[in-house]
Amino acid sequence: MDRQFLRLSAAALFVAAGAACSPVQTYSGFRPEYNNAEIADPQPGVDTQDTVRQRFGSPSTTAVFDQTAWYYITSVQEQVAFYTPRVIDRRVMVVRFDGQAVAAVEKYGMERGRIVAYDGNITPTRGRELGLLEQIFGNIGNTSPIRNNQDEEGGARRDRN
Repeated sequence: MDRQFLRLSAAALFVAAGAACSPVQTYSGFRPEYNNAEIADPQPGVDTQDTVRQRFGSPSTTAVFDQTAWYYITSVQEQVAFYTPRVIDRRVMVVRFDGQAVAAVEKYGMERGRIVAYDGNITPTRGRELGLLEQIFGNIGNTSPIRNNQDEEGGARRDRN
């Protein structure tokens, strides 16, 4: 009976370890079904802003200065156990408009993406840096002394007389 319990426990541990190491995929942004054959791409000269919005919904973002381009962005991340998630797929569909009508449709994948290098430096702020001893002993003398209840009651009695 003990051997059977050990075998069952080992099998359960093996299954749990295998499940913990399986990758978890997370979808974010625009729905990933836009590549589905059932949903046709917007047709230049045929579709308008209204039909694109009905078919695909609101865009993920729009052009900054002129509202002539709508961007539908989706990305798929995969994470294994406790490791940092990594992007395994990213798609961008850009719908450009000429007035209300669709002028062009462009699709981009990860091969056209650019890696943006963020600067890890910290912007300095006003103020001064505190040293270790100033941090440890900085509040000494800044608080009022602790009074016990007897002192407060005695003081209140003295004030009444």
